[in-house]
Amino acid sequence: MIRAVVFDVGETLVDETRVFAGWADWLGVPRHTFSAVVGAAVARGESLLSAMRVFREDFDWQVEDARRKAAGESCGFGSADLYPDVRPCIAELKRAGLWVGIAGNQPVRAHGDLVACELPVDLIATSEGWAVSKPDPAFFRRVVDAAPCEAAEILYVGDRVDNDVIAAKQAGLRAGLLRRGPWGFIEQGPDGGADVRLDGLRELPGWVAARR
Repeated sequence: MIRAVVFDVGETLVDETRVFAGWADWLGVPRHTFSAVVGAAVARGESLLSAMRVFREDFDWQVEDARRKAAGESCGFGSADLYPDVRPCIAELKRAGLWVGIAGNQPVRAHGDLVACELPVDLIATSEGWAVSKPDPAFFRRVVDAAPCEAAEILYVGDRVDNDVIAAKQAGLRAGLLRRGPWGFIEQGPDGGADVRLDGLRELPGWVAARR
């Protein structure tokens, strides 16, 4: 039985097109070049930070966030950046009586961005707020501690095989792999033992309902 569903953030709930474009502009790099470098980093199994350091060797997220804020620029996202299937999916899961959470590798400011989106969820958490990031097992222990059920009754949904599927499964959760965003399209090999593979979130409530 699945009693809780917890979502990753970037490219699971949030379309990061505008966010990535903002970083390309801030770094003074053509947007298509920025996207190509990010894609190459993903294909090599590297982090987004490694891609940023191709353009600026000493790149530091907190430092650059502060600089952009001081310059009057927003580094975050808003309700308009949510994928169209997010609200209908979460609303249907809540109507079915599930506990729904959001927890991803995000800076603290993303918590406020998500709150402002006014999604009907029971938990909003960020890795920076928890001081632990995926794929660390401690991240998923925090998820389990927050949910009102056992680990095996929680479905974690994300777009990455390594950080989301494999890590969640190793922590005893069930896992859903969403095929969208850079990682979702580039990582087309093994799915890490995902319980369900999704092309979008509209199909998720029906899949969960069949397992309650």
